[in-house]
Amino acid sequence: MPTPESFPIEKIFVPTKMKKAIKPEIVGEIAESILDIGQQAPISVRLDGDRLVLVEGLHRLEACKALGETTIMGVIVPAELAQHKPLLSEGPAVEAERIKMARLKQLRLEKEAAEASTSALKGVNATEAPRTRPTKGVRDNPKAPGNAGSTRRTLSDWITQQKGSGGRY
Repeated sequence: MPTPESFPIEKIFVPTKMKKAIKPEIVGEIAESILDIGQQAPISVRLDGDRLVLVEGLHRLEACKALGETTIMGVIVPAELAQHKPLLSEGPAVEAERIKMARLKQLRLEKEAAEASTSALKGVNATEAPRTRPTKGVRDNPKAPGNAGSTRRTLSDWITQQKGSGGRY
């Protein structure tokens, strides 16, 4: 296997077909990973005249661009191998990267779920109407005869109101 070397990002040409496959969420996850542990797997490029053409590692390249990096680790592969190389033939390094990315995605989903749960609870508490007990009798029911328009709140007020209206208490 060729030894990885550093390449200037601006010198790497990305084919149009590859650009269509960019997934921003994957770029974000890889950028977080690169910030945490650095670039673990080099990209693959091939020589085409005086320029480098990206063969594999689009999301790693875009993550490095997003982080403001000017160089990226990569290996030069012969054009013949680049055309016939299966995408997932890098072996344990790719599998380790895939496992790490799955772990990062799981952590992100758990964090988002916790935040959503917290915000949902805050929203429920803020919009929940205070609970009142159902009306049971004439004393508690302001629409009942003898209580019409009454704003009495204490027992002594109610007794006074009942005496004034001729009611029994």
